[in-house]
Amino acid sequence: MDLYYSPYSASTGALLLIGKALGLEFNKIEVSVAAKEHLKPEFVKINPQHTIPTIVDNGYVLWESRAILTYLIDKYGRNDSLYPKDAKKRGVVNQRLYFDVATLYPALADYYHPQFQKQPFDPELFKKVEEALNFLESFLDGKQYLAGDSLTVADISILSTIASFQSIGLDIGQYNNIEKWYKNGSKVAPGWDEIEKSAGALKAILKVIQQS
Repeated sequence: MDLYYSPYSASTGALLLIGKALGLEFNKIEVSVAAKEHLKPEFVKINPQHTIPTIVDNGYVLWESRAILTYLIDKYGRNDSLYPKDAKKRGVVNQRLYFDVATLYPALADYYHPQFQKQPFDPELFKKVEEALNFLESFLDGKQYLAGDSLTVADISILSTIASFQSIGLDIGQYNNIEKWYKNGSKVAPGWDEIEKSAGALKAILKVIQQS
């Protein structure tokens, strides 16, 4: 299975972690956004939106990381523990995934990504960060996992998001529920090193930019 990816993306860690959990081998093809490789005709032919990550699974093309995560589990999972088939349980998992893509990740990206262009932090945007983290904190109140009593794809996706942004400045220390959940996730998520690699790569490239 071909995986077109960026080593700096939060989504990369989550996908590689799911691959480890499912025993999948990816043919990893790095796509440099900085070099505009995602705009090359051969890639646009595969994915007209020219976004990464993108997978090609025996001719089947799919992009948007959370769609890829759930597809891989549905197709290759040995059971439904990571993505329950029960409608109500799956509904909660989906809600958390949509929260990640529509609320948490955009709030963090809007606030932290400008430093890659050496722009100052905007305190108004930090209010959105706090709002999103407070939501996440409330989801975890009295719970060890985000959606149910065991690790799911919702945990994996959001753990990867938090890990990446921690590497470039996010502090979760004041959020007790998030901090406890994150520490537990780093122990129980299979292939956690994949998330650490992606977060480390992002931290390294930011350091280079700041020193240039």
